[in-house]
Amino acid sequence: MYLTKELLSTGFLADTFLYAVNNAVLIVTCFIFGVYFILAVISAISLRNYLRKNSYVDYHSIILAPLTPSISIVAPAYNEERTIVENIIALNAIYYNNYEIIIINDGSKDNTFRKMVDFFELEKVNYYFDYRLPCQKIRGMYKSRNKAYQKLTVIDKLNGGKADALNAGINTSKKDLICCIDIDSIVEPDVLLKMVKPFMEETDKKVIGTGGVLRIANSCEIENGKIKNIHLSNRFLPRVQALEYTRAFLLSRMAWSHLDGLLLISGALGLFDKETVIQCGGYSTKTVGEDMELVVRMRRYMVTCKIPYQVVYIPDPLAWTEVPDTSTQLATQRNRWTRGTLETLIMHRDLFMKPKYGKFSILGYTYWLLFEWAAPLLEFSGYVWFLFLIVTHQVNWTFFLHLFAFVYTFAIMISMFAILFEEKTFHKYKNRRDVLKLILTALLEPVVYHPRTVLWAVRGNIDYLRGVRSWGKMERVGFGIDKKTSPKK
Repeated sequence: MYLTKELLSTGFLADTFLYAVNNAVLIVTCFIFGVYFILAVISAISLRNYLRKNSYVDYHSIILAPLTPSISIVAPAYNEERTIVENIIALNAIYYNNYEIIIINDGSKDNTFRKMVDFFELEKVNYYFDYRLPCQKIRGMYKSRNKAYQKLTVIDKLNGGKADALNAGINTSKKDLICCIDIDSIVEPDVLLKMVKPFMEETDKKVIGTGGVLRIANSCEIENGKIKNIHLSNRFLPRVQALEYTRAFLLSRMAWSHLDGLLLISGALGLFDKETVIQCGGYSTKTVGEDMELVVRMRRYMVTCKIPYQVVYIPDPLAWTEVPDTSTQLATQRNRWTRGTLETLIMHRDLFMKPKYGKFSILGYTYWLLFEWAAPLLEFSGYVWFLFLIVTHQVNWTFFLHLFAFVYTFAIMISMFAILFEEKTFHKYKNRRDVLKLILTALLEPVVYHPRTVLWAVRGNIDYLRGVRSWGKMERVGFGIDKKTSPKK
């Protein structure tokens, strides 16, 4: 039936358009939440199976196994004077038989290098260096005169960025596997035992990488490079990031590992097959998301070479890291994450829906494209649209309130699932008040914090289009320090 002028004049088209938009918003919301719910269920099943499988494993027997792979720990350091000594002490205390520690001072402008020299009694040595991967000029190689730190090697080089520093460390490494970490992380003593296990279980598929869970070290008590007591920060921003990390690692990456669609091993903690990394060209200096880009490139390489492979995720808490505790620094970090994601997706855009690359293309790449990159932009468009409706007095308040209640309830449910998984499995927060604070944070996050992450993601996209490629300045407060002042809102 054709629309008459009378119908048009009564606003029929406008009402129809608004009705269609409202339905589209509801359908998209249900689809997004459906995917999150499915991932949570898969994660729960995978986590249960993992705990059952490993409940009787004696990890310490790996130390005595004759075929245990040797490991090089590679850690870039740039302006890390506040935590550098504690972190190296923690690395030196790892339970593993055959490993080395390579710290790369990437042209630090503070006292990072001097602190290492003084505390670990470093002296310059002659060292063979093979530039298999491109990196900036090496100014010197240093070893400790103290036999307690004979595993430690320090590289002093010109500044080239994190990826460049990692390449320098890989060039120096002498072991079979490389464990790339952030030097601002405190690792668990058994970290290598748990991460190397999948490499030793290889059957018909070659393991090219394993990643583990990161936890928040802000406000934790640290002594001699080890976590002594675990506390949840009194500040909102570190608390909400603790919730984010728990949700991301236990409800997302566990599922993607099971689905063979894992595209990211956190740059703060990843164990890789050294020769595969080198054959792929090492870390790319053309992106600020070098950790994600390397995993994607390694997976492409294995498919191209027709070598069966797998990337494995370890759900055990393996490292503790200091997170930003101010809005400015957190915005800088999230801006960089957005730009890094976008750079990787664009660099490997030909992966989109390519059956040749299997589930990591069909499922993994598509998920990152739609949910990690496009979803914040779509949500921001929804904010703009809602403001337009308010200004033009066209808001359907009944629909809005129902949708808001649905979205808020689901967000709380997912966060509660993550807290429940944590408490039923690893139970790191022993103090009941910490758990209650985490629950309260989950109630506030959707309205106090999440909209800001959307704005930071939008700004990251804008900065990418503007050609911003910088890493951004991140200042460390130091472990165990918890400012009494409230974070900026």
